[in-house]
Amino acid sequence: MNRNRHRWLRLTLLGVGAMNSPRFAPAGLLLRYRRQRAAFDGGPGAEPPPGPLAAWLVTDERSELRSALRRSAALRNMSVRAGDLDLGEAAEVRVRRLPVAHTSHPTYGYRIEADGLLVVWAPEFWEFPTWAARADLMFADAAAWGRPIRFRGGVGGHASVQAVAEQAVRHDVRRLIHAHIGRPALRAIDAGLRPPMGEWGVEGRTYSLRLPGPGTNRALQNATDGAPTLPLTDRRRGALRVRRRP
Repeated sequence: MNRNRHRWLRLTLLGVGAMNSPRFAPAGLLLRYRRQRAAFDGGPGAEPPPGPLAAWLVTDERSELRSALRRSAALRNMSVRAGDLDLGEAAEVRVRRLPVAHTSHPTYGYRIEADGLLVVWAPEFWEFPTWAARADLMFADAAAWGRPIRFRGGVGGHASVQAVAEQAVRHDVRRLIHAHIGRPALRAIDAGLRPPMGEWGVEGRTYSLRLPGPGTNRALQNATDGAPTLPLTDRRRGALRVRRRP
């Protein structure tokens, strides 16, 4: 059997909270491809599980969590950084750092590309990043609910869930995960409100995207294991599976 027929990108949410969230650990992501792993952001309570990491990438090298992240990385004899990364023997998975408008200093999001599929990690932004267009899966800011949060001095802030959902539709994002949940969004969750597009991120949930190999069926499928079935369009190839941590 061709070993390329069953290649998967597995993305696990380590945390889904904004900083100082009273409920969730800081937003973080673990990417797994074959035997390689990479972490994105996170913080106290949202550290990657034990084991080697190819890199620990961050979206803001000057964030309030930078000291905690550096301490956690130092325990693994590594450092955190904002930058690019290739995974796989032939660089089948390409992680690229791209700028986002968020605050007065440089901040970033990440495009994770593999065999025509696109995943976006962009947990904080003031303006929806146009480079996220046509993402198969996007993890996005959810610090604000109905109105954006503007930083003091008028430089940047957080887009609202409502605006993110609207822009995701406009930019043809296939599946949207609101994964940086702030207090206004927590109040919306407690009131039973749902985003107009997409779903709330769940700590410990794993999203698995199958990469098509030679001779595979490129029609989109949706399979779940311990999580609700969610509709997908058939605009792109591949398969997506979601799984909760037990």
